[in-house]
Amino acid sequence: MCVLLSFVLSLSGCTVGPKYNKPTVQTPPAYKELTPEQMKDTEGWKTAQPQDDVIHGKWWETYHDSQLNALEEQVNISNQSIAAATASFFAAQALVKEARSQLFPTVTTSPSITRSLQSSTLRGFSSTASGAAVSASTTSGTSQFMNYTLPFNASWEPDLWGRIRNTIKSNAYAAQASAADLEFTRLSVQSALAIDYFDLRVEDSLKQLLDSTVKAYEVSLDLTQALYETGIDSQESVSQAATLLDSTRALDTGVGIARAQYEHAIALLTGQPASTFSLSAEPLDIGPPAIPLGVPSQLLERRPDVAASERLVAQANAEIGIAKAAFYPNVTLSGTAGFETSSLAQWLTWPSRFFSVGPSAAETIFEGGLRRATVQQFQATYNQTVANYRQTVLTAFQQVEDNLAALRILSVEIQQQDTAVKSAEQTLALATDRYKLGIDPYLNVITAQTALLSNQQTAVTLRMQQMTASVQLIEALGGGWDSSQMPSPKELEHTKTR
Repeated sequence: MCVLLSFVLSLSGCTVGPKYNKPTVQTPPAYKELTPEQMKDTEGWKTAQPQDDVIHGKWWETYHDSQLNALEEQVNISNQSIAAATASFFAAQALVKEARSQLFPTVTTSPSITRSLQSSTLRGFSSTASGAAVSASTTSGTSQFMNYTLPFNASWEPDLWGRIRNTIKSNAYAAQASAADLEFTRLSVQSALAIDYFDLRVEDSLKQLLDSTVKAYEVSLDLTQALYETGIDSQESVSQAATLLDSTRALDTGVGIARAQYEHAIALLTGQPASTFSLSAEPLDIGPPAIPLGVPSQLLERRPDVAASERLVAQANAEIGIAKAAFYPNVTLSGTAGFETSSLAQWLTWPSRFFSVGPSAAETIFEGGLRRATVQQFQATYNQTVANYRQTVLTAFQQVEDNLAALRILSVEIQQQDTAVKSAEQTLALATDRYKLGIDPYLNVITAQTALLSNQQTAVTLRMQQMTASVQLIEALGGGWDSSQMPSPKELEHTKTR
């Protein structure tokens, strides 16, 4: 028996299945959409200096907006999507501990006290559950006896081929992927909040613009009305001025719809009822901050979705080992021991002991190719996860390049648009002066007013796009997270699950 146990223990170090190697991916040496040559003449946005090449965890603080900071802190506490992802991670962590428990023996007990009545047609002796003969007492022609049993059952399946260890690895890798998914959810919610917040502030800026425009149009209407009353201008000009004023007022009122929707979205993200949440109006008065990029190869360690995808590859690799372990026999060591007697006084005495112990083995002889097909299935799944991982990496580089291009081009476009706004303001001033002198009709003033408002709205919209692109770039770069923050397999096994 000791020789068999020593042999079994020597085999328990064997592990079948392929060794895991992180899949290789192609990483560019630099980001194409932002080179020193491209940024040389660009103002209004720039990348951070080389010595500051890391985005900090609370990345939103780089915008220096106290209201945004408070909302982002609330997101980490009250957002329900983050709460759900956190619960999912704890469930995955519990699965690691469940798998680890299979490395140890299982011990059970089922004590019992039974009073038995034997058939009156039988005589002599009765047998207990363990096979020991117990004397029967006769009462009124029947045989009755008591049976006191205290058994302990133990069984242990040595992990000869690494099935349990691969299961632990598989669950640990899945839990690590879940931890990265949690951080990806957190980053996505934080980014969505920042974008909604800046969109709301842009709506406040647009409201401010339209409010001032309405006041300017009211002055124009008063001027036209005065000129009409003095006989200098016509009723048609008054009607044109009133039409432009009324349409602009309607446009001004309509801004409230988008602002209310952004406010409700922010309430949802911060885990608050939309009915009780509000933000005071405050036009956007900040620009995008300097954003540290680092080198493209760092993106593989800084993106939580990339890390999660890579951990799923490792999980799929471990599952191949689980499938291959099915080709080998399972050995189980089991034993039963305890006390059994018909006398309560002798229940826990040495003569009442009993035991049985021994190994057993199970091996599938024929299954029609099931195990081989199962291994092929998990190998194909592994190849699928590798492809998904590489696709996730490619998508990450695309998103960084997209937002770099957007920020670079928008910074130039905003400068050009600001120039257009100044030109439109000069055109309006000239048209107004010529109208007052009676040189040009009021239609020229309306044309200039419409062109100015259109250019001003475009300038506001471009700044909204710029702020959105800056947030999306930070999100594409991982938002200050890196793979070193992911819990290790040992931490998953021993850290207390909430």
